[in-house]
Amino acid sequence: MTDVTAVSRRNVVVLADLVPGALARDVLLTIGGAAFVGLMAQISFHLSFTPVPVTGQTLGVVVCGTALGSRRGGASMALYAVAGVAGVPWFAGHTAGYVGATFGYIVGFVLCAALCGWLAERGASRSVRKSVPAMVAGEIVLFVTGVTWLAVSLHVGAAKAIALGFTPFVVGEVVKTALAALLLPGAWKVVGARR
Repeated sequence: MTDVTAVSRRNVVVLADLVPGALARDVLLTIGGAAFVGLMAQISFHLSFTPVPVTGQTLGVVVCGTALGSRRGGASMALYAVAGVAGVPWFAGHTAGYVGATFGYIVGFVLCAALCGWLAERGASRSVRKSVPAMVAGEIVLFVTGVTWLAVSLHVGAAKAIALGFTPFVVGEVVKTALAALLLPGAWKVVGARR
């Protein structure tokens, strides 16, 4: 029996499950997801009025979570967080260590990827119509975590934290979510055509 047949019988529905070799696959995909988000983090620039940089990380997180599934996606972002705190310079702008007021977003990456993956395991990555709400749900969790941490770290109220850590990023997140929501169903169509 091929790995693809075994996957079909288990009714697993994320892209990563189509890669053969269970344990080695899971380890490599988890490391690869963390590295991908680290790479996307280097697409970054700072706005003068907020400590939160504009990055490609959130695009990487929703793609990883949705493609890898809840366990691998969550583990990948946990690896990203732990390795970054331990010194791997793959946070935004080649930084590492505890990044203070913005660390809540990195914690949110774990929750976002796990939620997007959980929804993908229930078919949310198969169409744009289903992908958008799944990715928006993940982004909501990410921003609630990030903005809450920002408010506590900076000792500011909710309105100020939202103005610093959410409002400036809405348009960019809409674009990134749309891109990710097109990418995953497109990948499923390619996989379906090859099978």
